[in-house]
Amino acid sequence: MLNKDIGIDLGTANVLIHVKGRGVVLDEPSVVALESETKRVLAVGEDARKMVGRTPGNIVAIRPLKDGVIADFDVTEAMLKYFIQKVGGKSWFSSPRILICAPTNITSVEQKAIREAAEHCGAKEVFMEEEPKAAAIGAGMDIFQPSGNMVVDIGGGTTDIAVLSMGDIVTSSSVKVAGDKFDAAIAKYVKNKYKLLIGERTAEDIKVNIGTVYPNARSAEMDIRGRDMVSGLPLTISIHSSEIYEALFDSISTIVAAAKSVLERTPPELSADIIDRGVILTGGGALLHGLDQLLTDELKVPIIVADDPMFCVVKGTGIMLDNLDKVSKRKLI
Repeated sequence: MLNKDIGIDLGTANVLIHVKGRGVVLDEPSVVALESETKRVLAVGEDARKMVGRTPGNIVAIRPLKDGVIADFDVTEAMLKYFIQKVGGKSWFSSPRILICAPTNITSVEQKAIREAAEHCGAKEVFMEEEPKAAAIGAGMDIFQPSGNMVVDIGGGTTDIAVLSMGDIVTSSSVKVAGDKFDAAIAKYVKNKYKLLIGERTAEDIKVNIGTVYPNARSAEMDIRGRDMVSGLPLTISIHSSEIYEALFDSISTIVAAAKSVLERTPPELSADIIDRGVILTGGGALLHGLDQLLTDELKVPIIVADDPMFCVVKGTGIMLDNLDKVSKRKLI
């Protein structure tokens, strides 16, 4: 059996796994379907995601990670074990070394939970790295030079913003506003305005297909179906991009404020580098229509959306795996 190094982007919305020598081998939703009474795992990943909002009473589809951290330890462990076995399992791995990425403001207790989950999956050693650092490396930034690099990584549970230089984070901020909050804001807007209840998946479809966060940047309409709160019956309505801009305004304002705060705390020399190099947007939220335009206006610096933004963190873990001996093991309580 072979020892393999594994890099894991343990995201609130998706789990991505990079195996050294094979590249990115897994990209699946962070969802687990359980039998309510016995807690027996019925499905994990994409199969479980299809069940969200569509299960009978004895089956529950849950997301064990919330706001970038473990909300349900046992279920997270079961999910990780399933995914690690899926990408090779016992035929590939004999006590692999695992590198896991986590948000910048994670507590020592949360770090310990992630580490223990990985150890219970059979890891020989567990390394932890901050998500924005991995995202910057995966986006092709050379963060090991004495110059300023800024990255905004918008995932499912958290938005991590960091300025990096000499291989480390100089200033950073992490806010629990990201893809999930965008979906919830859209569902709330539709509920309040149209008295229509819609599910998570419908809200996400609206965000992807007609959503925008820049005024008058998109003019599209979409028919959506849900349950009328008044009659209790199914109902179809039409919704416009301008309404989604309105629904997302508060959430996006929080991210803009956090990015400004990071820039305000950045040393002047590094700020000058950022004006030259621009800010890199990574994570699934980077694909949100109009976000690059909005941040350009608000921050007064160039904004560049990374190639394959959803894969930047996991690609970064792959590059770090090649230099794993140089990655300092995070001391955990």
